[in-house]
Amino acid sequence: MSQPLLKLDNVTKVFLTDEVETHALSGIHLEIKKGEYVAIAGPSGCGKSTLLSILGLLDTPTDGTYLLNERLVQGLTPAERARIRNREIGFIFQSFNLIGDLSVYENVELPLTYRGLPAADRRARVEEALEKVGMAHRAKHVPSQLSGGQQQRVAVARALAGAPAVLLADEPTGNLDSKNGDAVMELLQSLHRTGSTILMVTHDTRFARHADRTVHLFDGRVVEESVENKDMT
Repeated sequence: MSQPLLKLDNVTKVFLTDEVETHALSGIHLEIKKGEYVAIAGPSGCGKSTLLSILGLLDTPTDGTYLLNERLVQGLTPAERARIRNREIGFIFQSFNLIGDLSVYENVELPLTYRGLPAADRRARVEEALEKVGMAHRAKHVPSQLSGGQQQRVAVARALAGAPAVLLADEPTGNLDSKNGDAVMELLQSLHRTGSTILMVTHDTRFARHADRTVHLFDGRVVEESVENKDMT
């Protein structure tokens, strides 16, 4: 039986502010296998974004263990964490996080330059990623010349270009109207069909149904897991 790509075991996250303890996550157990599409759902403040930050190596748990690709994350240096984020994790943010004075092409290329990839390799990856999201014809535009839906497609291309082990999407439709939101969800589904592992945080149950499995959080705990029957949707 194959090992999970991501594995959290009894993970807890406590924030200390003015001598007050806030338990953002309590005893989280979670396994995600290669090729899965998992939604993390729950109301605002339930710990979804904290969980995604830990999975994306942007934050560390207070207690418990996290294995990424069978590697224990605890004890990694900041430089090692940054290297793994750049090479193995693709981030898709609610606010797109594109750089305004860079072109679409340059935004997608930027993370690859940090790897020191040769120019020809970078060009091939950027062009392939933009083709996948249907934005190759906008390569020379800057973000301000694009709609919100188009900006999110560029953000997806940027995440894809690095060929990550997993795509982490934090409310990817949160800043979009329903039509563009539906289009981005269709894009994520098509990426999943071609083998991408996707973990998506959402408060919208309609979008959670696109995933194979939904993990429901409430007050920092997993309260339910549900598996979608795709034949019924």
